Amino acid sequence: MNRRSFGIAALAASVALATAACGGDETGAYGAPLAKVKLGYIGDYNGASLLAIANEKGLWKAHGLEADAKVFTNGPLQIQAIGTGDLEFGYIGPGAMWLPASGKAKVVAINTLGNADRVIAQPGITSLEGLRGKTVGVPEGTSGDMILTLALKKAGLTKADVKIVPMDAATIVSAFSSKKIDAAGFWYPATAAIKKQVPDLVELAKNSDFTDQVSFPTAFVAGNDVVAKQQDKTSKVLAVLREAITFRIEHPDQAAEYTAKLLKVSVDQVKADAANSQAIPLADLDRYTADGTIAKWLTGMNEYFVGAGKLTGAVDPATYYTGDLFTAAGK
Repeated sequence: MNRRSFGIAALAASVALATAACGGDETGAYGAPLAKVKLGYIGDYNGASLLAIANEKGLWKAHGLEADAKVFTNGPLQIQAIGTGDLEFGYIGPGAMWLPASGKAKVVAINTLGNADRVIAQPGITSLEGLRGKTVGVPEGTSGDMILTLALKKAGLTKADVKIVPMDAATIVSAFSSKKIDAAGFWYPATAAIKKQVPDLVELAKNSDFTDQVSFPTAFVAGNDVVAKQQDKTSKVLAVLREAITFRIEHPDQAAEYTAKLLKVSVDQVKADAANSQAIPLADLDRYTADGTIAKWLTGMNEYFVGAGKLTGAVDPATYYTGDLFTAAGK
């Protein structure tokens, strides 16, 4: 699913941030060389806040790491980069969760529960049923794709009933703003950029409309070989994420400031974006891992992906969610 950019300004900033090197010194606290970690992120609060915190608080160096971070516009592109070895770790939204479920990567940490996805339409289209025959832009395999599929099903429609046009995030912003498409499966904060151009756009569906059917976790992923063959590095990265998760919960204003600094956008923009997600305390993540809550979330998503044709059958989350490694990194 997955997902996101900070509208037109942030999309431009994402290009400028194509490589954000973090760490600085060549040795860690005990004089040992820092291990470089190639990781990807998305330029929004969900995708960048933990990276920003780790940068500002010196967490990478504290754990003997140096982060070579690159910005992406969605999760599937990061999974692809992991597959080619260009990345070791990445961030995905819920719409891309079918990729680790299909064996392309491991989910090493759950991040947040998202509520940023929307089906948006041009003024005058007042219902999901009104999308029949309309041109709809969507980044395929992302959370925009996921929310659109769920919304169409709710309205008794399928993708065959609309004219789907695959587009990347930047193209959707420009195409919707110039009224070249009638609707889109998209997300905040980029939707906020569109609203500046089309203030009376219509929001036809959002994540919270479907929480009785499926949860929408965002996550950090790693290459299969990285998890299997670089266990020390994986453990250190997870330790960094765990510390950053705690800081984000305890210091939300500072987390927003750090994220705004990394993304080169305003703090107000970041705070508005953060309002579209539910940060989860570290203790809850550990408990949800142990009691099967996260497995239940992932199973629900898998059932959706089977229905959407992304997966061919049931998948046990234990085959791709390495929750034991996540909790062990805190010991």
